[in-house]
Amino acid sequence: MHETQNRWAPIPNIFGTFAAFVDGEGRVVRFAFNADRALKQDPTAIRDDTALAHVQKQINDYCAGNRQSFDLNLAPQGNAFQLKVWKALTQIPYGQTTSYGALAKSIGTPDAARAVGAANGANPIALIIPCHRVIGANGSLTGFGGGLPLKQALLAHESRVAGMPIDLFA
Repeated sequence: MHETQNRWAPIPNIFGTFAAFVDGEGRVVRFAFNADRALKQDPTAIRDDTALAHVQKQINDYCAGNRQSFDLNLAPQGNAFQLKVWKALTQIPYGQTTSYGALAKSIGTPDAARAVGAANGANPIALIIPCHRVIGANGSLTGFGGGLPLKQALLAHESRVAGMPIDLFA
């Protein structure tokens, strides 16, 4: 029998308690920085720490500085443009940043920085699809679902681990 109900688990870590959701096939469908808010979006999900143990382990490895990319099966839900942007986000190297305009150019839509920003903001699998690595064209930290202090902390963490300071004004 195919299980269609999502499973979820809190993902405690050095940055707070996040929440991850997987579908019946074990693919990550949502990763949120606020567990309480995430549960309101999917109140029928069943808590299953065992089903999410692989996600917790990779987050632990990331937080310990032992993982720079994630090896998880992802199933984000979005339109074709959003999926294209989210795929491009996964190409931003660990410890580095890019701007919305540069990301728009990289996917062949150089005049779509705002649309890229909207797709970035709609990313359902934050951190794992690294939307935190996108900053304003002037180097400023811009909107982030987890809040700007968390975005800054994630970028600082990656910078330390990668051994390269992030210049937000580059």
